[in-house]
Amino acid sequence: MGIPVRQSARIGWYLARQRMAGRKQFPLTVELEPLFQCNLACAGCGKIQHPEHILKRRMPVEQAVAAVEECGAPVVSVAGGEPLVHPEIHLIVEELIKRKRFVYLCTNAILLERKLHLFKPSPYFAFAIHIDGLRERHDASVERAGVFDKAVAAIRAAKARGFRVTTNTTFFTHDSPETVREVLDYLNDDLGVDQMMISPAYAYEKAPDQEHFLGVEQTRALFKAAFGEGRRRRWRLNHSPRFLDFLEGKVEYQCTPWGIPSYSLFGWQRPCYLMADGYAKTYRELIEETDWSRYGRGRDPRCANCMAHCGYEPTAVLDTMRSPRQALRSLVDQLTPSRRSGPRPQSPEPAPSLAAARAPLSAPRASSSPRPRERVRP
Repeated sequence: MGIPVRQSARIGWYLARQRMAGRKQFPLTVELEPLFQCNLACAGCGKIQHPEHILKRRMPVEQAVAAVEECGAPVVSVAGGEPLVHPEIHLIVEELIKRKRFVYLCTNAILLERKLHLFKPSPYFAFAIHIDGLRERHDASVERAGVFDKAVAAIRAAKARGFRVTTNTTFFTHDSPETVREVLDYLNDDLGVDQMMISPAYAYEKAPDQEHFLGVEQTRALFKAAFGEGRRRRWRLNHSPRFLDFLEGKVEYQCTPWGIPSYSLFGWQRPCYLMADGYAKTYRELIEETDWSRYGRGRDPRCANCMAHCGYEPTAVLDTMRSPRQALRSLVDQLTPSRRSGPRPQSPEPAPSLAAARAPLSAPRASSSPRPRERVRP
């Protein structure tokens, strides 16, 4: 079971309206960054390297809402920085929900239990909590001990209060098929989160750690092995089936950078959430004056190893809409429940330790004779 049925139906209708209107470029999701400041400094992050006076800025509620309305995207991913540091983040979320936007608030969850009372459960709202592995792996990733346990406690508290909770897990060369399975099994079965998002890390130019980003063949080998033995079908992954095919190397895509535009304190970021080649003042300027043909694998060296969902999930969704077979497959995926639909009883320990199961230093190499991949244009 992937994207929730209500959200999937709304997006399907939205896509049909874009097609009927003859629009070639339109957003599926908008990345909203109302601040850059964070309460962590993760080694693989390249989003928070700004001067102090920039880090202190906060986007006004009216500006955030206006940007979302301007582009018209049905889904909003509120990122940063750490959104819960923003003193009016609950008001931004509230206003977007009033406008029937599906809102994912991305957070490391350090402040979540303290601020849960500011939010109300809604079918249009979910927390997206950053979990990069089990305890030792996650705490090493965020470079602070105890953050994993805080996140797990926050997930349980949010679920107990009726909130929809998703997770977002980024994988590096530290990870192996076994560690991918371990964290997804734990989130799916033990914590019972509603959905999980996964992505290979993007090689940010400003990230402190430049040694552990996955290459394309490493990514394909990692997910092909992790998804083996039918495991992919048992996890509640918040992705289209076609994007998961892409991660495994079953289909070849180009990215669709305009599919998930990014709006921050600086304006509309060109060309995407991951790369900053300047900013547009309006969404229309972003779409009409950006040379989209410059970007993508084989066009820009910064895109060479990128397989992130913010670029390729839109391509996968558009491909699905063009194919009756893939559309039917996606529908079946929405209606088929995962093997487990709720959390196991809580154990005294928040999660198993990785002391006896550390990930290898690099992902397995790709097979020397990979299966032919289907090539699909965005």
